[in-house]
Amino acid sequence: MVDVGALLALARAAGVRVATAESCTGGMVAAALTDIAGSSDVVDRGFVTYSNSAKQQMLGVGGDTLSRVGAVSEEVAREMADGALERSGADLVVSITGIAGPGGSEFKPEGRVCFGLAMTGSATVTETVEFGARGRAQVRSAARDHALTLLMAALSERGA
Repeated sequence: MVDVGALLALARAAGVRVATAESCTGGMVAAALTDIAGSSDVVDRGFVTYSNSAKQQMLGVGGDTLSRVGAVSEEVAREMADGALERSGADLVVSITGIAGPGGSEFKPEGRVCFGLAMTGSATVTETVEFGARGRAQVRSAARDHALTLLMAALSERGA
């Protein structure tokens, strides 16, 4: 797992504020960031948008996007990240939407999680990770850890 203290130190040194937009992790990334004392000078906010209507109302995810590709998609992860960046005081946002399980389908299996990373002045990037049907708690933990890794990589590339 990422050293969250080091991540916060990098963000602090670069003057970068961070926000999260989470669905299947239910705020686990924001919790990991704010578990560290003093994180309030780096962490702006966390959006927990578990339902499709919350994604639309809080982050501006398009209803047409949700209808066309579903909530577990890179398109929705992108719109979540972009919406959180626009609606917060953050410079860097990670978004997460996926199927933690149990369940899933032939087309969207358990363990599929889509991520978005939005940063002021950069193009938003997305990716999908197949964590596999390892159980709800394990998929959620793996998604949290991956999101923290994405934040750390973005801060490192920025030269923070």
